[in-house]
Amino acid sequence: MPEYLDTATLIALARAAEARAPGPCACTKTPLDGWQSQPLSLDETQLREIGTLLHEEDPEPTFAEYLPGKLDYWSAGAPIAPRYFPYNRCGVWECSSCGRLYLRYTEGGGYFVDRRIRALRLALIEDVSL
Repeated sequence: MPEYLDTATLIALARAAEARAPGPCACTKTPLDGWQSQPLSLDETQLREIGTLLHEEDPEPTFAEYLPGKLDYWSAGAPIAPRYFPYNRCGVWECSSCGRLYLRYTEGGGYFVDRRIRALRLALIEDVSL
């Protein structure tokens, strides 16, 4: 299992990644500021998992979401709250081409499985308790 990343480590990784790659990403044609189904334009072989926000000692992470105000799950401005869904089930992945970091998880329903991805943005990380 990938290494668990606490919020402080996630913030440090996001800060370093944004310093390395401050401009727009050319690795995918689809903006990934908010959650998206993983686009076909993103070459998955460029991604390397560097850690997880899924704590191994939490057998059933919450499905509660942290969405203050009028933001919704798909919003590019929605906070990244590692203790809340879906972040508490995410892997943290690095693009080997541009150095940016992405959050990824698999959304499963009764009749579908959807791999979702979102760019990790330092300014949106919020360390809020359940």
